[in-house]
Amino acid sequence: MMRNSLARTDLAFVLHPQTDPALLEVEGPMILDHGNGVFVTDSSGRTYLEGMSSLWCAALGFNEPRLARAAAEQIARLGTYHTFNRRSNPAVIDLAERLVALSPMPDGKAIFANSGSEAVDTMIKLAWLYHSGRGAPERRKIISRRRAYHGSTVLGATLSGIPSMRGAFAWPDPGVLFAEAPHFYTGGKAGESEEEFADRLVGDIAAMIEAEGAQSIAAMIAEPVMGAGGVILPPASYFPKLAALLRGHGILLLSDEVICGFGRTGEWFGCQAFGFRPDMMSVAKALSSGYQPIGATLLSAEVHEVVRAEASRLGVLGHGFTYAGHPVTSAVALETLKIYEEMDLLARVRALAPAFRAHVGALASHPLVGDARAVGLIGAVELVADRATRRPFAASDGVGTRLIALALEQGLILRNLGDTIAICPPLVIAPAELDLLFTRLRQALDALSDTLAAIPQEKTA
Repeated sequence: MMRNSLARTDLAFVLHPQTDPALLEVEGPMILDHGNGVFVTDSSGRTYLEGMSSLWCAALGFNEPRLARAAAEQIARLGTYHTFNRRSNPAVIDLAERLVALSPMPDGKAIFANSGSEAVDTMIKLAWLYHSGRGAPERRKIISRRRAYHGSTVLGATLSGIPSMRGAFAWPDPGVLFAEAPHFYTGGKAGESEEEFADRLVGDIAAMIEAEGAQSIAAMIAEPVMGAGGVILPPASYFPKLAALLRGHGILLLSDEVICGFGRTGEWFGCQAFGFRPDMMSVAKALSSGYQPIGATLLSAEVHEVVRAEASRLGVLGHGFTYAGHPVTSAVALETLKIYEEMDLLARVRALAPAFRAHVGALASHPLVGDARAVGLIGAVELVADRATRRPFAASDGVGTRLIALALEQGLILRNLGDTIAICPPLVIAPAELDLLFTRLRQALDALSDTLAAIPQEKTA
C-alpha cells in the first residue's frame, strides 16, 4: 500500500466509484498529479501513456491551455448562472448553435445537462413526453441491450445491461426490455455471416415488439459502439435495418453518443459512422474533452415540435438541472469544439485510423487474443483461454485485471472490461506515440503469457 500522506487521506475520506474497496485498501490509490499531452504523471513522479483518454473523454490530452483560458475568462465574466425561467447566457447560446450545426439534426434543439448519465435520463423523459403529446401516454417501455451502458443514475443503471451496474442499483422495472448485443465474435452461429447475424438480431427485436405490443414501447436506446460492454462494433447492416424497423412501428431511436461523439469513430457522431439517423442523441465526455462536467441531449426538429407543444400545454417543460447550461462549462465546451474544427479533427482521426487498425489487427495473432477490433481511434482486444474454440477465461482468473496491472508496469494506462482490453487514446496522439502505446501493450501481453504459463508449474511444485 502507498503510505504517503495523500494516499492515507484518500483512504480515510474518499469513496471511489467503480472500485473494489478491498483491493484499494491493499494497493492504495493511484494519485495523478499532472498531465502533458497524452501522458500523465502520478504523485511518485512516474509517467504513463494514457491509452484510455481518462474515461473515453480527454480527446485533447491533459493540459490544453486554451481550455484553461476559456474557463478562467468566463469565471471572471459570469462565474455561474442557470437556464431556467427564460434565463440564458452567451456561452450556452453559442455552444447550442455550434453543437446543433455539427449534428445530423441541424434543425433540432439542444438541452444541457452535467453528464452523459443525465443526458440519457433527459432523452428518456423527452421520449415519454413526446408520445404523451401525440396522444399515446401508454408508450412507456424502453428497449435496451444486454451489455449496454447508459449511465450511473437509477434510470441509467436500469437501462444498462451490465450486471455490476444493475445489481442493487437498478429499479425493478419490467418496462425495460433487453435485446441481444450485436457482438458477432461471441454471438454469431457457426456458418452465419455478419449480415445474417444482424438479420437475426433485428428479427428478434421485431418479435419482441410484436410480443410486447408496439403501442406500449416509447423508444430503443443504443450506443453505436458499445463501450463499457466491451467495445462492441455492430455489423454494417445492423443499425440501418434496426432504424427502419423502429420507424415502421413509431418507436423512437435514441443514440447514446457519450463515447462515440466528436470524432472518435472518424465521423462527428457514431450514428454517422454506422449509417443511421436517430430521433435524439445524448453527448458528453469529449464535448469538453473531459475538462468540465457537461452533457447535452439533441432533439430532431420532429421530436422538438411535439415536445414544445406538449410542454406549452402543460405550462412548463418540467425538467432541468441547476448547472445545465452553466456559463463556464459551456465556454469550455465551445472552445473545445472550436479547437476540433480548427485542427480538422475528422481528417486527423481518419489519417491515423489505418495505423490504429493495423496495430490492433496485429495483436490478433497473439496467443491470448481471440478477437481484435477497431473503428476510428477506438478498439479492443478480447482475451480468451482457447483461440480455436473461443473459450473465455474463468472470471475468477482475473486475466483482464492482470493485464492492466502489467500494462501499468510498462508505463501504459488502459482499462479492462472483463477480459476485453479497451484502447481509446486521446485524438491528439502522434504516430510515434501510437507506436509506443502498442509496443507497451504487446509487452504486457507477452508478460501475461509468461505469467499464465508459469501457473501450472507453481500449482504442481
